Amino acid sequence: MRLAIAAALPLLLTLPARAEPLRAVYGVQAAGMQVMRVEVIFALDDPARYRIESRLSLTGVAGWLSQGRQSNRVEGVWAGDQAWPIRFTGDGFWRGEARRVEIGYREGHPALLRLSPAEEPDRESVPPGLRHNTVDSLTALAQLTRNLARTGRCEGQMAIFDGRRRADLAARTLGRDRLAPWGGAWSGEAVRCGFTGRQIAGFRHEDGQEAREPQEGLAWMASPWPGAPIVPVRVEMPGRWLGRLTGYLLEAAPLAGSAGQ
Repeated sequence: MRLAIAAALPLLLTLPARAEPLRAVYGVQAAGMQVMRVEVIFALDDPARYRIESRLSLTGVAGWLSQGRQSNRVEGVWAGDQAWPIRFTGDGFWRGEARRVEIGYREGHPALLRLSPAEEPDRESVPPGLRHNTVDSLTALAQLTRNLARTGRCEGQMAIFDGRRRADLAARTLGRDRLAPWGGAWSGEAVRCGFTGRQIAGFRHEDGQEAREPQEGLAWMASPWPGAPIVPVRVEMPGRWLGRLTGYLLEAAPLAGSAGQ
């Protein structure tokens, strides 16, 4: 792994990006009500590097009841078809408190460069041994898109560490579906991926057995228009506070251009 990353890093300085990043906007519903808006920038077509940025904000009834927002960003390199993050940052505001995490990666070792608040007395820490060879959740998404582009299948396993929690994620191919038109959401043929996530460390002391059980979700993946990168076009996943969440792709366009749908 060390040699692969070392070989890939010089390409950051020598190879330009091949395409404009893709900007995607998602609406998220719970119990039939709009609860979130998510904007994601996918820069995945460069042969040497990748970048994903996401911005989430509560809307509708959820926004009335509680203020919440989150912005995440990862930059990484491709070592062959393997995604390796270089730096991950996350900024959020939840339950009236600002939160920030910054993780740097070196030879498979994530280093917490910043964590605010630094300590949570009601949460157990993640042992150093469980942090080794982990990636962030956005890198896991980048890896899924690369697997699909290369093989047409979803299969993959990733170890996730977000600065406070450690989880295992596994994806599998469930078939292909044609998503029917619905409101302003994207429609068309997509690969249906099933994924299972299971938190294994970093629990709050108040967490019960449910928090330790595997969580199942679905993601439909497709190119929003011919030649575009493969991205999620619909997602169904469990939500701890709002119940099961369903996200729909509402807009997709090159970042510096006009709509590509």
